[in-house]
Amino acid sequence: MAQKGEQSAAKLFKYWQTRTIIATMIGYALFYFVRKNFSFAIPGLTAEYGISKTSFGVIMTVIGLIYGLSRFLNGFIADRMNARYHMAIGLLLCAVANVAFGFGADISALITGSSDGPQFVNTLVLLFGVFLVLNNMFQGSGFPPCARLLTHWIPPQELATKMSVWNTSHSIGASIVAILCGYIMGHMGQDMSGNPEVVANVAANLGLDTSNSEQMASILASAAHYEAWRWCFWIPAMIAFAGAVGLFITLRDTPKSVGLSELPGTEVSTEASEGSADEYKQLLRRKVFCNPLIWILGVANFFVYIVRFSVLDWGPTFLKEARGLSLANAGWTVAVFEIFGIIGMLVAGWATDKYFGGRAHRTCVLCMAGAALFMGIFWMLPATASLPVLIVVLAMAGFFIYGPQALIGIAAANQATKKAAATANGLTGIFGYASVFVSGLGVGALVDYINSVNPGQGWDWVFLMMIGIAIVGGLVFMLMWNARRDGYDNNTEHNNLD
Repeated sequence: MAQKGEQSAAKLFKYWQTRTIIATMIGYALFYFVRKNFSFAIPGLTAEYGISKTSFGVIMTVIGLIYGLSRFLNGFIADRMNARYHMAIGLLLCAVANVAFGFGADISALITGSSDGPQFVNTLVLLFGVFLVLNNMFQGSGFPPCARLLTHWIPPQELATKMSVWNTSHSIGASIVAILCGYIMGHMGQDMSGNPEVVANVAANLGLDTSNSEQMASILASAAHYEAWRWCFWIPAMIAFAGAVGLFITLRDTPKSVGLSELPGTEVSTEASEGSADEYKQLLRRKVFCNPLIWILGVANFFVYIVRFSVLDWGPTFLKEARGLSLANAGWTVAVFEIFGIIGMLVAGWATDKYFGGRAHRTCVLCMAGAALFMGIFWMLPATASLPVLIVVLAMAGFFIYGPQALIGIAAANQATKKAAATANGLTGIFGYASVFVSGLGVGALVDYINSVNPGQGWDWVFLMMIGIAIVGGLVFMLMWNARRDGYDNNTEHNNLD
């Protein structure tokens, strides 16, 4: 009877483990639906309102910092709160913020009493900033609850493989929303290409010459899908609303919440019970804030995210301006970058458990070298390179950069243990999203400045910068080459070095 009971409990645990992984994968993918849609609205907003890349860079920097701070704070909350409510409410609020963003131009017109002019545009930029700040505050409730759930439902020796599978969620979300928003920007909106006033306004905002046939084609393409950017927010928001309801229905918290035992072998020396605040603080100091490995992972995360966000946030604009792609083709290119990222994450997770004994940091060193190599190849491709070649080379860069992006979270969770996994990921997340100083404001200002001095050369410098950053990131990972897999062995020092 006892053996049958154990088999039944094991089967039930497997069911809930699988259900938790699938539900959180879908849920976190939907967070990206209402976060990475902004990148595809940028070309339309620039064409219609003349908002500069520097202004967008400032917005990206601010919202990235807000998101990093929000993830950090939500890490504390997630380690102490029911993940079911935390994640579902957060996604719901993100959807609300995106609905408001789509009405930004109407709200600006209501405030200023005008639908054009400097005051209208400045108010619009301010509103966009406010809505995006709110959205990214709520976005911080996406990953921390997942980090808590996964470390409670997956044993450490399986975490790299299974969490790499889970980590494909954000690439799935980003790739689908890239295709969706690329389609929206290329097929929806009002056709104003026959309106001379609108065409002249678009030409002025883009700084293009209507007498140049190639530039005129770009102007007319933007005018033909006027206000399509609104639907880049409204359609993903509607999908996210449905997802929030689904999360509330399907998720549960820890194994104890469904009457199952906790994972064996995940005990820590300071067992921070829910009622012991002092013991919990001691655990956080030892496993997170005084753990040098967490800080190394955080610094490495800074460099990984610069490369990743530079492509995600500026990819559609870069591919349109520097490579002459339509927004629909740019959407597919970014989507393939994400799809190859999914494959890269799966391979990196499998290789970590198979060949490196769960030491994710060693896999990251090799991945950063691969990312630098393919970013370099992409930079050297001639202007005449075909679309398939562009897609494949950029996709291979995605294959390598998404391995470290996924594995840093896994390594941080293992080093901090399940009791502080969300807090550790919040801390490394701050470093990751501090990267927006470079990938947001830095890239926007660099392109504007270089183009003002040497027109058309700005994006070349961006790629050179990313190559160097990928190399530096690999060197940072090398600092912990000899680190142990996890922090559950309480007989070792807290730095877990061999």
